[in-house]
Amino acid sequence: MPTYIFTKKDLVLVIGQDGLVANTAKYVNGLPIIGINPDIERYDGVLLKHAPKDLKGLLINVIKGNYVTKQVTMAKAVLNDGQVLLAFNDFYIGADSHVSSRYTIEFNGIREQQSSSGIIVSTGAGSTGWLSSILNMTNNISNYYNSNKNDCVATLDWNDNKLVFVVREPFMSKMSQTNIGYGIITNNKTLKIESNMPTKGVIFSDGIESDFLNFNSGSIVQIGIAEEKANLIT
Repeated sequence: MPTYIFTKKDLVLVIGQDGLVANTAKYVNGLPIIGINPDIERYDGVLLKHAPKDLKGLLINVIKGNYVTKQVTMAKAVLNDGQVLLAFNDFYIGADSHVSSRYTIEFNGIREQQSSSGIIVSTGAGSTGWLSSILNMTNNISNYYNSNKNDCVATLDWNDNKLVFVVREPFMSKMSQTNIGYGIITNNKTLKIESNMPTKGVIFSDGIESDFLNFNSGSIVQIGIAEEKANLIT
């Protein structure tokens, strides 16, 4: 997918699980995508809005230009060497194993060194996935120690021009701080991270660990909102 050249005349048809739609959307330059659910008994089909039996009529309408799309905001990671990676659901930034992720983080005018289990950046589409699991853990701990039951939530609309980032398990020490742990990225407010990891630093999106950017010492990444949006035919 990263090496395929798409043109404005191409029609993108995805048959498979939801994750295939998410990963396809990153490489088609905003072209409309038809998501087909091949087995409604197995797949939830959040991104697969159409059944195989509807395909013929759907293709005719799309060719005629008679269709409606749902826009989805994506995240964008830009390295200081010019490499770029998009995310439909979320980014992971950190070590490629269970060792500590070490980096310098900068957000909203604050800059500090951190050691953690990595950083998650979520889009609106991804806010019910990995991000929600992190917030569930946060709420469980908070509710154990406090009688106040106001749970943390971070549900965004899919087309909101906002991203949410969370630092996982930040560690406080003489060399690492924990003041930056959560924030909202907008068009005017980006997240900047500089790697302090000699090896095994990575950035990957949407759970595809094999499609990654190296993020080792000397690498600096800027995380913001992608210019293009994913367009899913409804």
